[in-house]
Amino acid sequence: MSDEEGLYSSGDWDKAHMAFWLKQRTRFGAGGIALALCFLIAPIAATAQGQQIPRVGFLCWVTCGDAYHEAFWQALRTLGYADYKNITFENRAAGGDGASLDTLATELVNLKPAVIVADTTQSARALKKATSTIPLVVVADDPVGSGLISNLARPEGNITGLSSVASELGVKQLQLLKEAVPGASKVAVLGNPVNPATELRLRAMQAAERELGVTLLMLEVRTPSEHENAFAALAQMGADAIIDILGAADRSNSATTGRVVQLALKHRLPAIYQSEDLVVEGGLMSYGPRLADEFRRAATYVNKILKGVKPADLPVEQPTRFYLAINLKAAAAIGIALPTSTLLRADEVIE
Repeated sequence: MSDEEGLYSSGDWDKAHMAFWLKQRTRFGAGGIALALCFLIAPIAATAQGQQIPRVGFLCWVTCGDAYHEAFWQALRTLGYADYKNITFENRAAGGDGASLDTLATELVNLKPAVIVADTTQSARALKKATSTIPLVVVADDPVGSGLISNLARPEGNITGLSSVASELGVKQLQLLKEAVPGASKVAVLGNPVNPATELRLRAMQAAERELGVTLLMLEVRTPSEHENAFAALAQMGADAIIDILGAADRSNSATTGRVVQLALKHRLPAIYQSEDLVVEGGLMSYGPRLADEFRRAATYVNKILKGVKPADLPVEQPTRFYLAINLKAAAAIGIALPTSTLLRADEVIE
């Protein structure tokens, strides 16, 4: 199902107007979408009883059409919201372009929606600059470390939501990788230093490296174009294994993080990722929260705000459940046999 079909399939009226919207996108590109949507939304700004239909904005760092966003919209449907009947959406996607992100954030704020959702730390920062009054629900790596809020329990201001990364996550990934590959002594960490969660997790791992008998090698990867050079550097450093934190820390990289999986297999390097999606793609291991679950929880925050709860009264949640996935085909491809203890821990094993 396409992004448009998943979001705009609420009967014949919607289908006809959705066709119009798609035609405008073809004619005018991304810049014309806002104009086209103005014509669409005007006739449905209120219900037959004259009640205003709440408008929800969604600012996406790369695209608004991945499985995580669909999990959010599906959760809203489960909560009783029907597209264009008792809720409307305004989505903006920056395609990983920071300059566009600020412009799109301002566009959304000017539409005065009841609440805006930010799908990354980058999106949340742009929205924070654009408004201090419209409620913001964020799914961010480290809301406190990135300066979005000052306190998880009492976020204050207009921002609440979910933290998708806990500091102990990196340490647990390091422990699991060392258990899976006991002979690994040099472990490379692929991360984007621009994201505050990268430093948060790296500091925690550095505190544990002596106890685990490893030396960490930090490799900065700011854009997908740097993947090839990063792996060339790994070969020169003599890295034995990899912890990839790009998928969660910088989703502009995750759009092509499948390339990291391919390069790890090519260089026969054991790697652990945060997203189990990458294990399905051929990665060796993953350990972390399910981001789809985080976005489903974000929908419950939106629901509460639409019902009158203030963001300051909604504590920011941290992940409490982490999942271990293992791909035995990947293990065979790089020539390692995973210990039984690691396999028994796994929530999912791909054979």
